[in-house]
Formats: sequence, structure tokens, C-alpha cells
Amino acid sequence: MKIVVLVKYVPEPTATWTFADDHTLDRQSVEGRLSELDEYAVEQALRLAETVPGAHVGYLTMGPARAVEGLRKALAMGGDDAVHVLDDALHGSDAVATSLVLAAALRRIGFDLVLCGMASTDAEMSVVPVMIADRLGLPAVTQAAAVSTDGSSVTVRRDTDEATEELAAPLPALVSVTDRSGDVRLPSFRTIVAAKKKPVATWSVADLGIAPEQVGAAGAATVVRAARPRPAREAGTVITDDGDAAVHLADFLAANKLL
Repeated sequence: MKIVVLVKYVPEPTATWTFADDHTLDRQSVEGRLSELDEYAVEQALRLAETVPGAHVGYLTMGPARAVEGLRKALAMGGDDAVHVLDDALHGSDAVATSLVLAAALRRIGFDLVLCGMASTDAEMSVVPVMIADRLGLPAVTQAAAVSTDGSSVTVRRDTDEATEELAAPLPALVSVTDRSGDVRLPSFRTIVAAKKKPVATWSVADLGIAPEQVGAAGAATVVRAARPRPAREAGTVITDDGDAAVHLADFLAANKLL
């Protein structure tokens, strides 16, 4: 079985993000990391591989040169190899263009099962996985809390507010997993060193048969017209209870049109 995990190198969530003149996130000015939510997909892939003899786990990402650091982190957790789609033309790509590139790369890699996180921790859109599944004509099973396979199909458990569902789909398929799918293993010093020797292929958009104008800002279906920092949080209102706190609270809610 060939499992491919989609991973993304994202800005450190606790860092201060800035935007470039073209309103794209300035990824060079901030430290990055493998998206924490993707680590759950990596973990599920490795657990599946442990149950299927001969299973192969690879990783796929697109992004700037430093995105290879995310691939190395995933490889340190386990797995066999990785592909990095790296091309200046990708700068400014939106979800549509991203799904185009990743779907083309998946066709070239070949796969039985594609795993991904429930969202990236930067954009948090959660749309790319189903876009990829649509482009590839795959069944997409999302928000999985547990994943298993018998080699010909994949079965997932999905926990909702109303019920726990069990869903199955024939392979090949795409599955996104949540952060409730189990603890993630930590790389050891030995696996970190070993990951540096695992193969990472670098492909351009031309390698995937994609024209430069189909990706990046030129190929984006959306336009960011402005970007500005989030306003500083204002201090809240403290109501001291001198016996009339309820009145003051009601007045506050009414004044803010919350009643």
C-alpha cells in the first residue's frame, strides 16, 4: 500500500506575522514549522503502515525553500521519502491553484491512500483536501478520528456532536484526520539524524505539466485587496458588585446591543 501524506510548512503560530507589499504573508520574516494539525495525519499514516506489511509512506508539500524543513520533521517521525514542489511561480497561489498542483503531484507519485490534516494552522480553510479529491475523482472522507484499512478500502470513525459515525470508502481515497485522532509521536535524535538521509525530490510546476500562469497570483481565483494587523485588544469592563452588579451588567449588555 502506498500512502501519501499532504503536509504544509506554516509560520510559527505564536510569532508576529507580517505581510509583503503584494499582501501575501511574508514567510521569510518569521520562523516556521510543520503544521501541527498535519502531524496527526503523519501519525495516522505511520500507524496504518505498521499494520500493513510493505506499506510505503511518503510526504508531499509545496512551498518556499524552507518548506523542506516540514518534510524533514515528518520524515523524522517516520516514513520513507518526500516530494517538494518548489517554484517561484507558486508565490501567491490560492486554494484552487494549490489543489491543482498537489493533485498533479499525486498523479505523478501514485498512491492508494492520501491523508491530510483537518486544516492548516495558517489559512485554516479546510477546503484543499476536497478540492484535490474532486480533481482526482476520489472519495473524500473528512474529519476522521480513527483510520483503518483492509487493503482494499478505508474505514474511519468520525465523532460529531450528535453521533459517532463509521464511514468506509474503496481505495484509492482521501482522508482528513482531526486533532482528536490520538497522540503524536515525537522524533528521537536517532530518527532526526536518519531523516536527513531520506530522499526528498524537488519538482517544478513544469515537471507537473502546469503552466506558470495557472498558479501563483496570476492563476488565483481570489484577490487580497488589503491586509492590516489585528487591532490591539482593548481592556475589558470590570463591574464591581456593590449590591447593584446585576443592574450594571444589564445596562452594559443593553448599551452594547447584546440584549
